[in-house]
Amino acid sequence: MQKASWRTCNHTEELAIQHPADEKLQEKAWGAVVPLVGKLKKFYEFSQRLEAALRGLLGALTSTPYSPTQHLEREQALAKQFAEILHFTLRFDELKMTNPAIQNDFSYYRRTLSRMRINNVPAEGENEVNNELANRMSLFYAEATPMLKTLSDATTKFVSEVSIPKTLNTVLKEYRSRFTNEETVSFCLRVMVGVIILYDHVHPVGAFAKTSKIDMKGCIKVLKDQPPNSVEGLLNALRYTTKHLNDETTSKQIKSMLQ
Repeated sequence: MQKASWRTCNHTEELAIQHPADEKLQEKAWGAVVPLVGKLKKFYEFSQRLEAALRGLLGALTSTPYSPTQHLEREQALAKQFAEILHFTLRFDELKMTNPAIQNDFSYYRRTLSRMRINNVPAEGENEVNNELANRMSLFYAEATPMLKTLSDATTKFVSEVSIPKTLNTVLKEYRSRFTNEETVSFCLRVMVGVIILYDHVHPVGAFAKTSKIDMKGCIKVLKDQPPNSVEGLLNALRYTTKHLNDETTSKQIKSMLQ
């Protein structure tokens, strides 16, 4: 769902709203919005599969009495998949937040579908996204970070305290200086931020407290050592999508570093 590839039909929708008696405009707007809603449906359904997969993945990564480092060493492929999920989650939510047309198009679809049902007009495409599914999708896309919300809810159900973030955080910091490929660096930084956000949502006191197992000062410093344009979105994610940043237990120094 890249910003450039989301072909909004706002102009067509506006014309259809302004001229409700123009059937051709109504048909054109409906025909334009249905494929876009179909795309939103695919992402929503993927989030459900991702939630189920995450539960199994967490189970495999925590089912034996190994230390976090031992788990990482013994289950490298699974740990990499966990990292891939976090990378995708943060990237998806970042793109979603920069595409306000997504919710505009979906709102138009729902309004039009409701009107067509009231008027007993056959709604081509309703089989793709019926009213019940539309309700669930609406709740999903109403979240500022829908994929992260899905992951944090699934993780909260699975375990009260996550040990994986400590492991990934330690490894990412230890080997950061060895990375030379910019795509690899970007991947690791996004995963690091994803781990922090997920941990902050799941853990009772969050990632920013003094008792946290994540070195927040070190993580923020790693981000701030990068070219500003490349990490501003990640810093904003820490500022605006975490749960405990503004708690009293968060040190003034950490708050100052993220200002």
